[in-house]
Amino acid sequence: MRKYPAPVTAEPTAADLAAIEAEWPLLAAELDVLDAEITLIYAEDHGGPTALDWRRLRRAESRVTRATADLTTRTDPHRAA
Repeated sequence: MRKYPAPVTAEPTAADLAAIEAEWPLLAAELDVLDAEITLIYAEDHGGPTALDWRRLRRAESRVTRATADLTTRTDPHRAA
């Protein structure tokens, strides 16, 4: 017999929402990488990815790196320069 998880009845707290807001730039950057990767996959059916497709992926990966570094320095005061 399959067990289903209990429905969530509690709303997120202000701290939960603040944490999501703080992590949002990283989440958005990761979504950009995913979108660029999907574009590369679909490009294979249409003659292959272009230089612009690869550039878009590199820029998205760079945004992830910057967002990760920024989030790390904001959340860990010992790592701040």
